[in-house]
Amino acid sequence: MLMNTHEARLDALRKELKTRRLDGFVVPISDEHMSEYVGAYAQRLAWLTGFGGSAGTAVVLADKAAIFIDGRYTLQVREQVDGRLFDYVSVPATSVSAWLGEHAPGGSKIGFDPWLHGKPWVDATNKALKAKGAALEPVEGNPIDAIWADQPAPSLAPALVHGNEYTGKSSEAKRSEVAEWLAAKGLDAAVVSALDGVAWLLNLRGTDVSCTPVALSFVLAHADGTAELFIAEDKVTPELRAHLGNAVTVRPREAFVPQLKALAGKKVAVDPERSVEAVFAALQGAGAQVIELTDPTVLAKAVKNPVEQAGQRAAQARDGAAIARFLHWLSVEAPKGGQDELSAAARLQAFREESELLRDMSFDTISAAGPHAASPHYKVDEASNIPIDPSSVYLVDSGGQYLDGTTDITRTVWIGPGQPTAEHKDRFTRVLKGHIMLAQAVFPQGTIGSQLDTLARHALWQAGVDYAHGTGHGVGSFLSVHEGPQRIAKAQGGQAGTGQELLAGMILSNEPGYYKAGDFGIRTENLVLVERREIPGMEGEWLGLETLTFAPIDRTLVDTSLLTRDELKWWDDYHAKVEAVLAPQLEGEVLAWLKEACRALSRG
Repeated sequence: MLMNTHEARLDALRKELKTRRLDGFVVPISDEHMSEYVGAYAQRLAWLTGFGGSAGTAVVLADKAAIFIDGRYTLQVREQVDGRLFDYVSVPATSVSAWLGEHAPGGSKIGFDPWLHGKPWVDATNKALKAKGAALEPVEGNPIDAIWADQPAPSLAPALVHGNEYTGKSSEAKRSEVAEWLAAKGLDAAVVSALDGVAWLLNLRGTDVSCTPVALSFVLAHADGTAELFIAEDKVTPELRAHLGNAVTVRPREAFVPQLKALAGKKVAVDPERSVEAVFAALQGAGAQVIELTDPTVLAKAVKNPVEQAGQRAAQARDGAAIARFLHWLSVEAPKGGQDELSAAARLQAFREESELLRDMSFDTISAAGPHAASPHYKVDEASNIPIDPSSVYLVDSGGQYLDGTTDITRTVWIGPGQPTAEHKDRFTRVLKGHIMLAQAVFPQGTIGSQLDTLARHALWQAGVDYAHGTGHGVGSFLSVHEGPQRIAKAQGGQAGTGQELLAGMILSNEPGYYKAGDFGIRTENLVLVERREIPGMEGEWLGLETLTFAPIDRTLVDTSLLTRDELKWWDDYHAKVEAVLAPQLEGEVLAWLKEACRALSRG
């Protein structure tokens, strides 16, 4: 019997492992920077298994293989990955480490690429394997790369200068703040591995990763305010050298490890969440004193300065107009039939591309019709694409990367000509109630995201339903659409970000949802800015959330009997602002549609 493509690739990997005397290998979605979204060259899991999600790991043993995914991808993994080749394993119900501890043969050597895994994972997995006398074995050269004949090369596109008119602060000032942080802790240097951290610190951007404007590079920041940038020489332009100045030494990317080894005897800060095991190994092997601390750019990057905040408002207004044009188009064309998930996504992108400041999408658009909307992170492609049927629910989650800001918005709409069911309207309205409750939140300084999460779930919980993803993630400034350390989510299992205090200047999403497997899904998402609030008679410092995203929410799906007077007022006030922000950018039929969509709900 002939093997299919992924079966042949799995067989080739097992043969490669055998030649290396390895009993297994771990394949994550990751790169040397532990990025969420990775370049084409690093899509090893997708190449091996067919899985197209942004989070997942496979483990391959001689006689067994498994793919590990979280609740976002329960449906997608079954559509894309052959269950005859890989067992489906859910996390966090179990983990790669725990699974290996149970299934790895006694005394086995399990290979891993130290440039793709963090130190905490390596430590936890070695601990799980120790009971069987097994251990992880770092590989020299990834075995996937050895068998991937047409693997793309890492991008050599030029790194780009991001001007102070967008950043609001010079690279020199940022490096000075990092230097003060290092000096205060008695440290000599810090490793900045995360691509968005490098981009923020040096005010540079790039096109090396789809949907995230970063350039493949590392930085060593020193206590005297200087820095070393490690980047492929082909990516360095005269403009970039002039921008960086004499205080930033530009070195070839391959010089990174030798420079780490040159830090022997120095105290070096390394972030275990954002730096791979290979960085720790190089420093410790050379005799440097490694201090595990959060990358000093992380919190500074999360708190947006006034220039970044103004840029975000401008980007949101521009993006909202594109969304309005799209929703109008959808209201006219989708009820006729003939549209599908891909055609709708393409049309939305075309509306966004009318802006000269757009540089990319901020993630692959989730264009989800009918039952596909029940998969929160559904990704449409030629194989999965289905029609947008009249008389059905359609969900679109999308965003743009503009020079002045990163956007992320979800709207769920009813496609006519029929009417939504009572269940559709009940679930939509409960999601809306949660969205409104969070949008109106006022909270004391020191509040963390997990303390707000219940507000968005309250109305759903009253109906005995919930959603399996977080309520809010941080968003960058022409950077990553998923940015830490802030997060609004349930406090469970040590999830990153829920323990971070919310600070004025942070941007988060507000996106409760509801998903009925095999039927429909609902999510309503706006971005919000944490801002200081003045309350008469207040004691201490208080904060609230400024809504940044402006686009109509579908009134057809609202059950007004479930909304309180305050919630109706929020809807009316919000849509009055939507009209005020978007109307000057629209005309003709689209403007007429907008005015109808923004009509006060309290008046029917």
